[in-house]
Amino acid sequence: MLTKRIIPCLDIKNGRTVKGVNFVNLRDAGDPVELAKKYAEVGADELVLLDISATIEERETIYELVKRVGAQVDIPFTVGGGIASVEKVAHILRNGADKVSVNSAVVYRPILAKEISDEFGAQCLVVAIDARQVDGEWLVHTHGGSKPTELKLFDWAEEMQSKGAGEILFTSMDHDGTKAGFACEALAMMNERLTIPVIASGGAGSMDHFVDVFTKGKADAGLAASVFHFDEIGLSELKGYLRQKNIEVRI
Repeated sequence: MLTKRIIPCLDIKNGRTVKGVNFVNLRDAGDPVELAKKYAEVGADELVLLDISATIEERETIYELVKRVGAQVDIPFTVGGGIASVEKVAHILRNGADKVSVNSAVVYRPILAKEISDEFGAQCLVVAIDARQVDGEWLVHTHGGSKPTELKLFDWAEEMQSKGAGEILFTSMDHDGTKAGFACEALAMMNERLTIPVIASGGAGSMDHFVDVFTKGKADAGLAASVFHFDEIGLSELKGYLRQKNIEVRI
């Protein structure tokens, strides 16, 4: 059995880690370099750094921050936010990231996923999908979840897999920051349709939510932010709890 991964997410705005509810009402959560170092030391399997306002503000990812984080951690980390070209991917990887996450850019230009995968390998490409239910249908949203599209979640995930995505990072905007649990039903449906790993994001509020996301949601990794940033769940304690529930994790 493949081990399940626990991934803290650092949402970055103006060089600081922030966290809100449903992508709004942000509050400061600390220095991203210090947080990244702490998570690597206490057993995080990977990290995700998302420059959450990069696409909205049409500016580049914070390359200097990527370099500083890379110098402090010895676990894989993914960087996303405002990445819209193969050249930017190359720059991020040169600065120390292991993977890139693309979201809005591939919605508007799907072939970008294939270009990145062809150039750097599928293992470097995480396609992030933000979605919420609209009239009972899961629809993809862009620009930090602020712009709805007509793309259907599961069809879009399959298309990105076919274009060379190595992983899908699915965030339920309906669950994000609510601490009410992950979108396990949607995650299980996605898992049935894909052959690549699915990272679950949005809704973590308790250790049992992680149990659910791995057992009911069939996710390969669970991503969370505020419960780790504000010490509501200890990462090493979480892994011990998952082990007790017969869920294989790296200690």
